[in-house]
Amino acid sequence: MNDVTPTHSAYLELLEERQGMGEGYQFLDEKRLVLAAEILHELSRFEQTLPGFRSDYRCAGEALQAALSRHGLDGLEVYPRAESVVTNRDLTRRSVLGVQMQDIRWTLGRREVSPAVNRTAEADLCRDLFSRLIPEMVVLAGMTRNLERLREEYRRTARRARALEDVLLPELDKTLSELDSDLEESEREEAIRVRWSRPGE
Repeated sequence: MNDVTPTHSAYLELLEERQGMGEGYQFLDEKRLVLAAEILHELSRFEQTLPGFRSDYRCAGEALQAALSRHGLDGLEVYPRAESVVTNRDLTRRSVLGVQMQDIRWTLGRREVSPAVNRTAEADLCRDLFSRLIPEMVVLAGMTRNLERLREEYRRTARRARALEDVLLPELDKTLSELDSDLEESEREEAIRVRWSRPGE
């Protein structure tokens, strides 16, 4: 920008460009704030959901230990599984400044494939508790994906805002200042030239 010819039209063009860049930076700065707020909101939802999942997972692990104690690994491996069937799938889409967000909820039913020869309460409980973890994992996976999308968009927005704030805007302001000084100097020189060119002066 340092090779700009010091004319009033060039100055006005740069001034208009500076205004556009300033508005662009203001938009990006506000977008950063909105994205940061949404990240905190989604993270709060995740942190509120995670303890319940961890508790249910711990209970499922304890049930697995009890089932292993009762059947042994070989016996538990051949224990009939329960086929999980999605009975209700609720997917809500929303957009946050162009970032596509998804809130997912699943409800699972169960259909037993075959009856167990040596059916026990320990094995049934283990199977039921692990099946119940699936909808919770779906919810957490959806939140994780939302956070990844928000983080990536925040990084892009912050990078563009920093480029304007730290590089482009300062360079443009410097050029405008230099151009303004050159124009003032040219006007002073022109005024002196006109004064000395008048007859009788």
